[in-house]
Amino acid sequence: MRQLYHYWFCPFSRKVRVALLEKGIDCELILELPWKRRQEFLILNPTGTVPVMIDEDGPAIAGVNSITEYLEEVYSEPNFLGSDPKGRAEVRRLTNWFDEKFNQEVTNLVITEKVMKKYLKRGNTEASVIRYASQNIKHHLQYIEYLTDRRNWLAGDSFSYADISAAAHISCVDYFGDVPWDNFQTARDWYARVKSRPSMQIILKDKIAGLIPANHYRDLDF
Repeated sequence: MRQLYHYWFCPFSRKVRVALLEKGIDCELILELPWKRRQEFLILNPTGTVPVMIDEDGPAIAGVNSITEYLEEVYSEPNFLGSDPKGRAEVRRLTNWFDEKFNQEVTNLVITEKVMKKYLKRGNTEASVIRYASQNIKHHLQYIEYLTDRRNWLAGDSFSYADISAAAHISCVDYFGDVPWDNFQTARDWYARVKSRPSMQIILKDKIAGLIPANHYRDLDF
């Protein structure tokens, strides 16, 4: 059976999980804590990062981009990459926006301060870093509003990896209630549509010992 090595607060793991669920692909989830640097896992992926997927009778595929591109080639329906070159370019552009820019400016900062430091005893939480992430996320929510004012979904008419990427990152931050939804109604409406999809509902049901999510985290009506 297919296997996916993942971690709860890894947005890239969440992205792959949503894609698998949307495509109806069964997969055994294996929780991997990257900081433990398990030798068995390092054999699969020497970088020691998740996600890593092992398809049926196949080699280990490491990294979010490698996995999602593989899924589109082998399990092409439904298509989340776009139906023409221009559409695919836009999906990739926005996917890169969230997987790199949003991750650097928001997701990684919040997870480092609120998970890695606080719960793994890796130093004191720095309030200034949280404030910095809180300011950064406003610009990203404004961009989501700009896009959804003009399109049905972020990259165009169809639900795509752009939406999956954005929702994966936002869901990690929203777990702690760090998304100012009240000031961004259009972005909130877009996220409510994503949250209502069965794939996201499964992701949002993850129970993480010792970490209580914000009250609205799983609520479709916020």
